[in-house]
Amino acid sequence: MTTVRAAVCHEFGTPLTIETVDLRAPGPGEVEVTVAACAVCFSDISFMDGGWGGDLPAVYGHEASGVVSAVGAGSRYRTGDRVLITLIRSCGTCATCASGRPALCPTQPANQSPITLNENPVAHGLDTGAFAERVVVHESQIAPLPDGIPMDSAALISCGVITGMGAAINTARIRPGEIVVVIGAGGVGLNAIQGARLAGAARIFAVDTNPAKLDIAREFGATDGILATSEKPWAEVKRVAGRGADAVLVTVGAIQAYDTATRYLANGGRMVAVGMPHSGARSQWEPVIFTYTGNAMIGSNMGDTVLARDIPWITDLYLQGRLKLDELISGRWTLDQINEAIANTRSGAARRNVIVF
Repeated sequence: MTTVRAAVCHEFGTPLTIETVDLRAPGPGEVEVTVAACAVCFSDISFMDGGWGGDLPAVYGHEASGVVSAVGAGSRYRTGDRVLITLIRSCGTCATCASGRPALCPTQPANQSPITLNENPVAHGLDTGAFAERVVVHESQIAPLPDGIPMDSAALISCGVITGMGAAINTARIRPGEIVVVIGAGGVGLNAIQGARLAGAARIFAVDTNPAKLDIAREFGATDGILATSEKPWAEVKRVAGRGADAVLVTVGAIQAYDTATRYLANGGRMVAVGMPHSGARSQWEPVIFTYTGNAMIGSNMGDTVLARDIPWITDLYLQGRLKLDELISGRWTLDQINEAIANTRSGAARRNVIVF
């Protein structure tokens, strides 16, 4: 048993508290990772707010990087390995995993939380619990990191990058010459824009309520910026592009964004749902329009990422200078400053805030 400092959530909607918790040793198929950096994702905030339920107390945090510090029996990893830590926990053998969608694995390995506080169990938030100095996770959740990528930048790959880029490349399957709309120019949206650029989209429209974010979106590859607060932003896209979009990616959990997303589409286009509203929130569409226009609606969970397939080419793009990671970081914070980092993230101003250990 190891003692580590962690940010613990005791009550939904209240600040986290920094406490010393106990972390058990890794068992078979598990690894312990000493965390180098963990970004603050809106999914963590949704859980902290009680938006998706869950048990308390809990340690959240899932967009992380670090160094393997202990391994369970039979692990293929070694101490000293530099790795990403993700929430994608999969068995690797079921039909869903074998078809290339491990994020949807229905037969995940058992997840008994490795964390206790005063001998009482603490929930392992998003199967990761990386707002802590160390984590114990199933080895399906980690991926090797090559040298040359700073740990704080690498942490962003674990969720924001693979979710956004994967939604564009794996789920939407954007093709060269297509017209793409990305609603929301936050951390995930910027990576969806990078994915669309790399896939060869002819025009990429960033749609956001914040004009400053539209300027940043252009730095990441958007060809155009449209204010979501304008009267009919979808009409402006069609005026500029000459037609509707082939793909619309909704990267925020705002219901209004979902309500209007299909209006941007050309006939035969697809809307990809990436952003996650709180449980119980509802959006409405007319089914007859989908039938008449041949449009499709697709969900994208973690960008349909396969770690062994996707992490090598994503990290290689960074090392080639073709993928922006460092520029995604808005601020670096210590674990003791985590509530300030969360507040800054809530304000909507941040691309990604990173807790650095």
